[in-house]
Amino acid sequence: MLTSLLVVGVAHAQTAASASAPVKLRIGYQKSSTLITILRARGSLEQALAPLGVSITWNEFASGLPLTEALNADAVDFSADVADTVPVFAQAAHARFVYVAQEAPSPGAQAIIVKRDGPLHTLADLKGQRIAVTKAAGSHYLLLAALAKAGLTPADVRISYLTPADGRAAFERGSVDAWITWDPYVAAVDQAPHVRILANGEGLASYQRYYLASSNFAAAHVDVINTVFAQLTAAGVWARAHPDDAAKLLGPIWGLDAATIERANGRRSYVVRAVDAQNFGEQQKIADTFYRAGLLPAPVDTGSAQRWNFSTKRAQAVLTSTSASGG
Repeated sequence: MLTSLLVVGVAHAQTAASASAPVKLRIGYQKSSTLITILRARGSLEQALAPLGVSITWNEFASGLPLTEALNADAVDFSADVADTVPVFAQAAHARFVYVAQEAPSPGAQAIIVKRDGPLHTLADLKGQRIAVTKAAGSHYLLLAALAKAGLTPADVRISYLTPADGRAAFERGSVDAWITWDPYVAAVDQAPHVRILANGEGLASYQRYYLASSNFAAAHVDVINTVFAQLTAAGVWARAHPDDAAKLLGPIWGLDAATIERANGRRSYVVRAVDAQNFGEQQKIADTFYRAGLLPAPVDTGSAQRWNFSTKRAQAVLTSTSASGG
């Protein structure tokens, strides 16, 4: 009996210690992760998570694909917004993640950038040209959609896969004829006298950005997921209502002037919402497009991906009935 009591006592002590043990939330983000950047700069997320005993570490990535690779490798627990293309590649890699939230479409926040005095004036003019794009980014899908609209294929152009910084450098030194990227990188150059926007995502790519979490982390820390979602939603409301203040806050962090940031932010919706089937966007079309281009090893059923249901507080397949999705 004494032994049994000791075992029970140790079990209770371990449970209590586990319940009170601090939780570490490892967040991955990009330069374009505006709302997460706002929360970090204002200290809002740390303050909101403090009552739950949660501490945060921040990890910056050059683009979405390495960010989700880190999520898959258990190097981060939560991914700030990535373009709609990126989770498709994560799903193809059998990553264990759950869609937590999405931002409503922002098609104007991506663009095909060319030289103002150059020969490229229509999408058809891209044939045979050298194009810089970031692999698996939303801009990559914009390229494929633009080529398809012009009756071209990826084989009709010369593609260089470059990070946004390297893509800009290649464009400015004339190593490529077009650079396809997203805000705030677009806003950083679109007013330059030597630059012209050939096209943006209007009519080509809706560009929804998604927030992802590790499946294990979400299941184990429901309150953390709910709190992060609430904070992201509030940050989106604040950014839309206070564009001047948002630009001033982001300026020193991004190394851009306030006017440039306001222009970039004006092209993003920053409307954060739960992921439901009816607003799941172009995910299946994106997956099929990348598969046909030979960039995915096998077809991807995007409807089988997991999304977070804020009513049931668990993950479920995206195309499962969403009548009680909440959020």
